[in-house]
Amino acid sequence: MKKFSSAVILFFAVLSLSSNAQSQSTFEFLRLDMSPRAAALAGSFVANNDDPNVIFYNPAGISQLEGNPVSFSFLKHIVDINSASLTYSREIEDLGRFGAGVQYINYGDFTEADEFGNRLGEFGASEMAFILGYSNKLDENFFYGANVKFIHSSIADASSTGLGVDLGLQYHFPESGWYFGFSALNLGAQLSSYFDTDEDLPTDLQLGVRKELARVPIKFYFAFKKLNEKDDNFGDRFSHFTFGGEIRLSKAVNVRLGFDNERRKDLKIGSSAGIAGISLGLGILISDYKFDYAFSSLGNIGSLHRIGISTDL
Repeated sequence: MKKFSSAVILFFAVLSLSSNAQSQSTFEFLRLDMSPRAAALAGSFVANNDDPNVIFYNPAGISQLEGNPVSFSFLKHIVDINSASLTYSREIEDLGRFGAGVQYINYGDFTEADEFGNRLGEFGASEMAFILGYSNKLDENFFYGANVKFIHSSIADASSTGLGVDLGLQYHFPESGWYFGFSALNLGAQLSSYFDTDEDLPTDLQLGVRKELARVPIKFYFAFKKLNEKDDNFGDRFSHFTFGGEIRLSKAVNVRLGFDNERRKDLKIGSSAGIAGISLGLGILISDYKFDYAFSSLGNIGSLHRIGISTDL
């Protein structure tokens, strides 16, 4: 209990510092849901512990992974924007579990022109993050984790870099099927910037829970996000919530559904939001390979499609 109390105090002290920051942030691509499974659950993944992609949401979640799982995901964004990620995790005896991840986004090609509108050629823009994570047991059913990430962004010949840290905790009640997660993502700063003024990283404080039903093959996920962001009313901080459900139809097939309250609110036009904020997904196990697909609605703007494949090396 002493370890639990000390860790919680230290963790929320760090979060208190992060919540004081209020300025324009950069490297917003770090907020993207890369994993199709996580995206189908609207990103409610902070309390997950059975998927290597949890490294993007809570490094403490990699502690309970088994074997040497590897996962690749691809996101088809709107217009010509595409993104991909790769994750891997491995247990090292007497040290703990390590994880690694790469997140990449390409914004396509743009026309370069001078102030008179004369075409000079084309240029590209992309961003990438390299992540190294570690997790271990702090006490019985209590786990901690941390990531270090190097971030690089480029537009034509210009570039910007950053160094970030993720901190995470998880506490499990496996007998009753309750799992709780806390994470502080993207703590850090720019190492070099595009302009004279440095911008903050998109720090994100998340709190979530997962519930596994005893006699029904259903898992429920819920998460509060951006708890560190200042709003006019304190209660508005809790409007950035997501939830989802995962139903195992058979050993080989899972279906998923998610809802993102903030996305639905932001994409609402007039009194209608259509199906904005709704996500759907499917997971299929074939031999030793897990194939995942997710559809996420952006309302009238369009939709996002993600595919992924995972296995154990």
